[in-house]
Amino acid sequence: MNVTVFGATGAIGSLTVAELLERGHTVTAYARNPDKLPAKWRDRVRVVIGEVSDANTIDAAVADADCVVSALGPSLDRKASGHPLIEGTRHILDAMKRHDVDRYVGHATPSVLDPREKPTLQTRLISFMGHTMYPRAYRELLGMTDLITNSGLRWTIIRFTAPKDGPAVGHLRVGFYGTDKIGFAVTRADIAAITAAQVDDDRYVDAAPAISN
Repeated sequence: MNVTVFGATGAIGSLTVAELLERGHTVTAYARNPDKLPAKWRDRVRVVIGEVSDANTIDAAVADADCVVSALGPSLDRKASGHPLIEGTRHILDAMKRHDVDRYVGHATPSVLDPREKPTLQTRLISFMGHTMYPRAYRELLGMTDLITNSGLRWTIIRFTAPKDGPAVGHLRVGFYGTDKIGFAVTRADIAAITAAQVDDDRYVDAAPAISN
């Protein structure tokens, strides 16, 4: 499949691009900083350089896609202002609708509940920490997710709490709070692996599974 990845040079995004290539997909990487492009992508990845505010550039990146993967996440910098990723997500979704791309895979935290869940002590703690310590980022995440889940597209949102570096463990707890036992920490490599797997897997369409190691 042709997959366009936003946030492609980030810690999780770059690993996701590698996973998609390993699975035989064709990748378009959308990035804002060309200096962060890995040399190993040369001749393997189509690169589009732009900001999340560049609606026309986003449109060009999405035009030939079968699926869009977003590894975009709110900045935790307390000096950051505004909600640029809400605007950027709106541009991505608009471009997908214009070009009849109906599969979206993205990320969030358990601050956002799956429709089949009820709040638990764990999700309440994560939400409390989010809106208390990082209120701007928390509002941005909620705004992004609201756009996605109400888009009418075939969406999947992978939720996780404490990403960490290190090799993929390979064993994941995947499920929903109140029903399944989900922990906290998960490697970025494992996040990338399950994200890439959703591109051609319908198991979690219109769902937001939570994951941990």
